[in-house]
Amino acid sequence: MPRKSASTANAAQDKLLEQFQSLVSDTEKLLQESADLAGDQAESLREQLRNSLSKARDALKGTEESLKERGKAAIDATEGYVQSNPWQTIGFAAAIGVLIGLLIGRR
Repeated sequence: MPRKSASTANAAQDKLLEQFQSLVSDTEKLLQESADLAGDQAESLREQLRNSLSKARDALKGTEESLKERGKAAIDATEGYVQSNPWQTIGFAAAIGVLIGLLIGRR
């Protein structure tokens, strides 16, 4: 299951990155075109820019909510495992502590 969540998270990040790259290129294009325009044409370009920014803002909110949900699910799963297997968790933590101690002791 963690691999599936990781691939889903990577896909969401890739999609968000593509959307922001598209937003940046659209914004640059609109700024170049708007340099010589005034009146109705400039207002039309501004409206397109507002729409692009609104889409990016919505994408950010959706990704943020998705990441929060996945984080909460991971925390809940970890807490459930620790409560179900306290001795295994203590043993695992002790083993990690010993390994870190050995690594530090080598220096």
